[in-house]
Order: sequence, then C-alpha cells, then structure tokens
Amino acid sequence: MKNQLRIIGGEWKRRQLAFASIEGLRPTPDRVRETLFNWLMWDIQNAQVLDLCTGSGALSFEALSRGAKHVTMIEPNQTQAQFLKQNIQLLKADNCQLKVTTAQQALVTLKSSFDLVFLDPPYSLNLWEELAKLTDPLIAENGLIYIEADRELNTLNLPHSWQSIKQTKAGTVRAGLYKKVTRS
Repeated sequence: MKNQLRIIGGEWKRRQLAFASIEGLRPTPDRVRETLFNWLMWDIQNAQVLDLCTGSGALSFEALSRGAKHVTMIEPNQTQAQFLKQNIQLLKADNCQLKVTTAQQALVTLKSSFDLVFLDPPYSLNLWEELAKLTDPLIAENGLIYIEADRELNTLNLPHSWQSIKQTKAGTVRAGLYKKVTRS
C-alpha cells in the first residue's frame, strides 16, 4: 500500500511522489509546508540541509525543489527508504544523499555543517531533545532549525542556543523555526 504527496512549490511544483503506508508516518501538512517555505524563502537557496527523520520526504523534496544545494536524508525504515530512493531517481535529485539508519546512528558519523535542519520525528518516539542535542554541533552559526511536534514547542527542552523566530499551529501540529545563535 502506498500514499501520495504533492510538492507545492519550486522546480517540481505539483509533482506527485509516492510513500509507504506505515503507522506514524505523516507528511507535513500542505498548509504547514507552505508556511515553512514562505519563512525560508530567502534562506533555502544553496542551503546544506539535514532532514533528521525524513519519513515521506515531503520536506526534503520541497527544499530541493526550491533551490537547496544539498539534502542529507535519514530514514531507518527499509520500506520507506525504497520509496525515497525511487523518488530521488524519478526527480534525478543527484544532490541528495539518503542514509538508511536511525538519526542517532547517522548523527555520530556526519562531519558536514548544515544551514538548515528539519527536526520532525515520529511523535510517539519523543526524540526532540535527544536529536536536538546530537544535531546542535552540526548546525552552522545562524543556521535554521525547523521543528514540528504534537505539543507546545517550549516544552521540548531544546538547546539554549536555539532562538525561536516564528511559530504556527495547524490542528494538532505545532511548528516553529529557530536560529542557532552564540550567546556571549
């Protein structure tokens, strides 16, 4: 069984991409994605992007469609990883790397610095704090972090260097954009 998501902007606007039917896998809603990429309009061009819990790939493919330089996707589910590989080939997205492993395992091996990080783990796993701490050293100064959760974002115990810039809510989804700043 498979589902479809639609890219909403950029080079691949309106392209339909398939993803697996897996419990807990939910693409970022179109309305939230539209808001997010409006926020990122001036920052997405040539960005090095890390998608910690890629899932459907909605955020990764949207970022690539809108001009991101490179996206590193992390997806532990083998079935969904196959869909991601097919979509990468379909779009000829050679500026995209897929790591089929957990975010925790991938983060200890990554050496790059990232301008933008998507932190949108399966809600039931409650991984925000753990992944934020592991990811923080990989985020460039003034890098941006997008967080999506099913609870108030101020309860997630994020690093002190992450400054909230914008927040939105759509139904049960809470979303926020943060900037990494060094406090002196």
